[in-house]
Amino acid sequence: MSLYWQAADGTGAVERLTESPNSQRSTAISPDGRRLIFTEDTGKTGQDVMQVELDGARRASPVVQSRFGERGGIISSDGRWLAYEANDSGRFEVYVRPFPDVNSGHWQVSTAGGAQPLWARNGQELFYVAPGGAVMRVGVERNPSWVATTPTPVVKEGYFTRNPRGRMYDLSSDGQRFLMIKNGSGSDQAAEAPKVIVVQHWTEELKRLVPTK
Repeated sequence: MSLYWQAADGTGAVERLTESPNSQRSTAISPDGRRLIFTEDTGKTGQDVMQVELDGARRASPVVQSRFGERGGIISSDGRWLAYEANDSGRFEVYVRPFPDVNSGHWQVSTAGGAQPLWARNGQELFYVAPGGAVMRVGVERNPSWVATTPTPVVKEGYFTRNPRGRMYDLSSDGQRFLMIKNGSGSDQAAEAPKVIVVQHWTEELKRLVPTK
């Protein structure tokens, strides 16, 4: 249940990054490549946003930790903001904090529930999934303090986005396309009636294919 890493080309040994009895799921790498952001399920504080240093002592430490659930942490491309989801309001909403000084600010981004935050590469857009499954967009201004627009839908409902264990979509590097999973019951797919197939005398077919000695 701990975290490991290995070279992407498969060379070298697999190396363990953390030592914990708790379930851990990686969610992001900091833009400078020095920190791995992950969610850890603990017994005392529920789900917490954590980080582990990828150089030096490999120390794991909490980023956002409370008696509520915090998960899905991801850092903006300029390294200034941490977006994550938390349920301290009674349902999961998307929040933003300054990074790495996360205690110097705290803003709610979603307005009617939200999860799975994702930054655009340009750092000027933040996306998340609404409770109904639509992907919402928030414009982010380049200001010293946090300034953002009201969330608006950018991808309609109808894709497979519900997963409390991690993000179920991604954005291309140029910010022009989403990668998503389409539900199998889409209206543009040909409907096929269920079938029941009965094979008679199957033992004779088996004898023919696998002769006994």
